Amino acid sequence: MSQFPFGFGPPDDDKGKKDPAERGPGDPAGGGQEGSFDAFNQLGQMLSQLGQMLSQAGATTGPVNYDLAKQIAMQRLGGQAGFASAPDSDKAVADALHLAEMWLDPVTTLPAGATTGRAWTARDWVEHTLPTWQRLCDPVARRVSGAWVDALPAETKQAAGPLLSMVGQMGGMAFGSQLGNALAQLAGEVLTSTDVGLPLGPDATAALLPANIEQFTKGLERPASEVMVFLAAREAAHQRLFAHIPWLRQRLLGTVEEFASGIRVDTSALEQLAAQVDPANPATFEQAMNSGMLEPQTTEEQKAALARLETLLALVEGWVDVVVGDAVADRLPGAEAMRETLRRRRASGGPAEQTFATLVGLELRPRRLRAAAALWRLVGDRHGLEVRDGVWAHPDLVPTAADLDDPLEFADRLGQPAAIEDDPIAQLERTQQAERRPDDED
Repeated sequence: MSQFPFGFGPPDDDKGKKDPAERGPGDPAGGGQEGSFDAFNQLGQMLSQLGQMLSQAGATTGPVNYDLAKQIAMQRLGGQAGFASAPDSDKAVADALHLAEMWLDPVTTLPAGATTGRAWTARDWVEHTLPTWQRLCDPVARRVSGAWVDALPAETKQAAGPLLSMVGQMGGMAFGSQLGNALAQLAGEVLTSTDVGLPLGPDATAALLPANIEQFTKGLERPASEVMVFLAAREAAHQRLFAHIPWLRQRLLGTVEEFASGIRVDTSALEQLAAQVDPANPATFEQAMNSGMLEPQTTEEQKAALARLETLLALVEGWVDVVVGDAVADRLPGAEAMRETLRRRRASGGPAEQTFATLVGLELRPRRLRAAAALWRLVGDRHGLEVRDGVWAHPDLVPTAADLDDPLEFADRLGQPAAIEDDPIAQLERTQQAERRPDDED
């Protein structure tokens, strides 16, 4: 290992000087007091260089430097062609959303959820979704960055003192750099604000990305207007769910947070990791974080949270698939082909899902989308739209992973009047009334 810590090398003006073994006590660069001053000068230069780097990256008070993440994402997107929104994009998106809402009204009991329609560029997507990414990424970054400090012996922590906060800033820069690059990649792929299955954008705002949709359309051999309306219908259907099912947004994001907060890091790799990090080169932090040495250990609690998340995502995507299919089937000639393309895109997982796995530590894909769509179709055919959409009224009523295995049993269970009409509070009140009735008669 180099005698210079964290990858630092000797200053250029030291080249060609005498070897330390040949220097005497009186040599200013040799042993004795003068040599100690020289060592302190080098340390001071190193810390000064590190402080300058941190100040240029922007201050951060959390586990991720989001200022740096946004800066990196915007820089990457700024140099790409085709990300500027056309002048008539806003009108095209507004018209597509208006038409989609009209078609959705007869096929679902949930009213329109979006009060605003927007045409976003990739840069707009980064700007408007960053607050939600902060909520999702903070638990992961906090657990991983905290492992660095937790693994240090008590004596080292005490000796390090203020340097620990500097280590925290460097970790925030590493995560910020990783997040910025990932957001830039995602921004170049997503088609709508709900494309990854989560409500990433502002409330009651339906957003489409016309430039990305144009690229997506090239492989479909369908008219651009037809693809735009189809994707607008999917976005509008998602917004109806997120706007009128109060618990759904919190349950989705909360399950991701639950998964992330349970991360456990193998701290035995920290010493090896530290040897690869150069404080003067932020890229080494990202390389170290991606090396796999700090790969989290999946716990049983995390596996359970992941299973719940995948089931809920499948239910959301399956409901949207069925509702949009009913809305556009007789109106868009290429609807079935586009439905199949979107099913495969979501179920198989593309670069967007892989990027999310890097950011949060889990794969965000509805693996059982087809099973969920079949369940919603069965329930709608047997019991009608009121019962089908009424299942979303309470989280305890929605199908489980076992129900996806046996949709017929779930549909039969819904045939009982109390299955949908009653909520747990109403059942509790009736039980209490029944218990009091004998006393009243006496």
